[in-house]
Amino acid sequence: KRKSLSKAGAIAAWTVGFLSVASGLRGFVLLFFYLVASKATKYKMDVKKKLDSSEEGGAVRGASQVLCSSIVSVICNLSHVWYCGEEQPINFKDAPLASFFASAVLAHHATVLADTLASELGILSDTDPVLITTFRRVPPGTNGGISLWGIVCSGIGGFLVGLFTVLMDTASGLSPLQPLKIITFGTVCGLLGSLVDSLLGATLQESYFDPDSKMTYQHENFPQNAKLVSGINILSNAQVNLVSVVIMCALGGYLLGPAFF
Repeated sequence: KRKSLSKAGAIAAWTVGFLSVASGLRGFVLLFFYLVASKATKYKMDVKKKLDSSEEGGAVRGASQVLCSSIVSVICNLSHVWYCGEEQPINFKDAPLASFFASAVLAHHATVLADTLASELGILSDTDPVLITTFRRVPPGTNGGISLWGIVCSGIGGFLVGLFTVLMDTASGLSPLQPLKIITFGTVCGLLGSLVDSLLGATLQESYFDPDSKMTYQHENFPQNAKLVSGINILSNAQVNLVSVVIMCALGGYLLGPAFF
């Protein structure tokens, strides 16, 4: 059976998972993300390996990938416990600080799952993606490439995070006052977060395409005949994920959260 995590990645995942669940039932949303993301990453792996060289690692995630996709939410969860105590319903009028942390975490998870589904399932679209910055056609697997199917997958990812958050709030006895708003908030954050990630990838990551193998490559280990498709070499994929979730946590907590709740 193929592993989803390296040894270091498993240790990192166990640590952030424990800290998240210890903060409250909403911490299980992170575990839900790991489960869904792992299934999506392994789905049709043989097909994706022929399109994108980054898939050749066999879907095994290391500690840096795990932490970049979770550490910000852990910090927000622990800050919630330290400053606000137990989990509370998201209501900026009655509990602004607790609602800020909860909205930031929800935006975080929605962004990460939406981007994962867009990347892992969007690459299987029947049509080639377009680069988000120029809308020209680019090969599947190009950083910053978007497609209609990928956008749909992003919305599904955000929707699932919002739905699971409502289920956890109900299980913990918080009885969310407006569950539809939480689900809609998750969907919007997923869509927006995935687009932010794509914009960063299109500009701050290099993507190469090899016409001989018909595969896309990142900055490392691309063939001599590969041609630059987009971007400049500033951030790695894990770093792009980290920057995008920081942006979305800020937007979710300071702007979108108060507008929704």
